[in-house]
Amino acid sequence: MARPAAVIFDFDGVIVDSERLHHETMVAAMAGQGPATPWEFYHEHLMGFDDRGAFAVLLERAGIAPTPEEIQRRIAVKARLFAEAAAAGRVPALPGAVELARACAAQGPVGLCSGALRSDILPVLDALGIGDCFAEMVTADDVPLSKPDPACYRLCVARLAARFPEEGITPATCVAIEDTTDGISAARGAGIPVVGVATNMEPAPLLAAGARRVFAALTAITPEQLAGG
Repeated sequence: MARPAAVIFDFDGVIVDSERLHHETMVAAMAGQGPATPWEFYHEHLMGFDDRGAFAVLLERAGIAPTPEEIQRRIAVKARLFAEAAAAGRVPALPGAVELARACAAQGPVGLCSGALRSDILPVLDALGIGDCFAEMVTADDVPLSKPDPACYRLCVARLAARFPEEGITPATCVAIEDTTDGISAARGAGIPVVGVATNMEPAPLLAAGARRVFAALTAITPEQLAGG
């Protein structure tokens, strides 16, 4: 079975178990302003957004104008809190993530496409020992809109194709690994086949969003299975 020309990983919920920490630090950055934001609200309404989109929602709920300056101020507070927690070892890898990233990188180009900040991602990848697995990386710092907008995936494919011209990388020859409906919509909007992993959602909505196949965990996935979606 032919391997994908490139594999593109999401970060939160695919490589690392970080959504609860994102929720916790986002709530802390709101400093009690506005309605309470329980995990259920975050899971239903904010998961899959980047910090810009999530704080815009939270500030509007709090009756605070979501100006770019105010959003950036909240993001800076959250980023500091998240970095402190990451340094304390509170961002563990999901089962099978490290092994799959290394296995895919041994076979061909691998990218990362995330709505998280680069400053959130790099220290965690380095701590897990897989920073060198990802030939190209697109984060919230690189695009103006978060998933489900497909711009992040389009950019990641373009960068991979430019870096590896001999691989024949196009959206259709890649495969993305995602755990949310917004992430799947972003990848599919860029023309990329998607494999889902049911770490934060049930399989049904992931399939409905366009995943070709959904696995319970990355431990069940091999690079060869990614080729068939």
